[in-house]
Amino acid sequence: MILISCGGNNHEPNGKTTPKPDVKPTGTVTKYVGGDISLLPEYEKAEAIFKDKGTAVAPLVLFKKAGWNAMRLRLFVNPDQYKGADRDPNACQNLAYILPLAKQIKAAGFKLLLDFHYSDTWADPAKQWTPAAWAGLDDSQLAAKLKAYTAEVLTKMKQNGTEPDLIQTGNEISYGMLWGQNAATARYCYPSSPQENWNRFTQLLHAATAACREICPKAKIILHTERVSTTQQHDNTNYQALLNFYQQMQLAKVDYDIIGLSYYPYFHGPMSELNAAISRLETSFSGKDIMLVETGYPYKWPVGGSTFDYTAQYPYSLQGQQRFTAALITMLKTHKRVTGLFWWWPEYNAFNTQLSGWYNAPLFDSTTGEATPALYELKKFAE
Repeated sequence: MILISCGGNNHEPNGKTTPKPDVKPTGTVTKYVGGDISLLPEYEKAEAIFKDKGTAVAPLVLFKKAGWNAMRLRLFVNPDQYKGADRDPNACQNLAYILPLAKQIKAAGFKLLLDFHYSDTWADPAKQWTPAAWAGLDDSQLAAKLKAYTAEVLTKMKQNGTEPDLIQTGNEISYGMLWGQNAATARYCYPSSPQENWNRFTQLLHAATAACREICPKAKIILHTERVSTTQQHDNTNYQALLNFYQQMQLAKVDYDIIGLSYYPYFHGPMSELNAAISRLETSFSGKDIMLVETGYPYKWPVGGSTFDYTAQYPYSLQGQQRFTAALITMLKTHKRVTGLFWWWPEYNAFNTQLSGWYNAPLFDSTTGEATPALYELKKFAE
């Protein structure tokens, strides 16, 4: 794994809100295309070289030239406080870290997607650990803390001149969030979980989205899940977890604008699975836009833990990565409600010996620092 550490201070900054009506937008639809570049400052600090057709270039300049128009940044509550054995130096983005990066992003003319992890470390379907500083709070206190923290972060973002355009209230929250300390399982939100678990979860989301509406009323709110495969659903039922999640949000009148999805074919299966999932979502939740807020595909060997081999159609090569990207864009553009496409960790660059498990799936060739063909392909989504 990579050998990067991040610095910076941490800031920790009560709630239902009336949901916006489910109304389809009118006029021209804005499409967002970009990537999660949260570790860019560390690569720049390490003097990694990024190239555009042989010429060294600043990454943000290259992304803009390549037709990207939005960037995603992740935010952890207090990563220095996470003491788990799986502590990852890449999960280092506290508020002090992201403020200057957000300023660079905005100054370069990009829209900004802020991804709240609401944890001290990676939040995903297997890990939604409550921040150490929030341990011991009961559910009511936790909701109040969540709202206050969200409001404080967004206030500081506005004061910084970097108000987010898009906000994720949680990262890959398919099965809930803020479960407790490491290995806590009682608050999972599976389709078969007690309704009280879902009630607790949606109360937390009400608190988070209320803060977003109050501080950043123009921002669009995203609820991010990743159960897009018929082969990876809890309870082994096609799309049960995915559809059940947004049905629960609908029942609880959680206020949000956009369905956010992750899609990694080596974990989620063929593109046909994603296509079918999007179709089901469009039919069931016709008032919501949909974004792919995380995706990626290798240009060398498989990502660790891969469960599906797509190499017969898309070999692990620069050309295979480009063909995957082109095919994904072609499929996404058949869905009028799909308005966003973000590549996960495109800035990863081991050209100056920075190594990690993502070595083979970014949009820079780590042996040369050269942008891969897929980087330039992405702009076609917004055309």
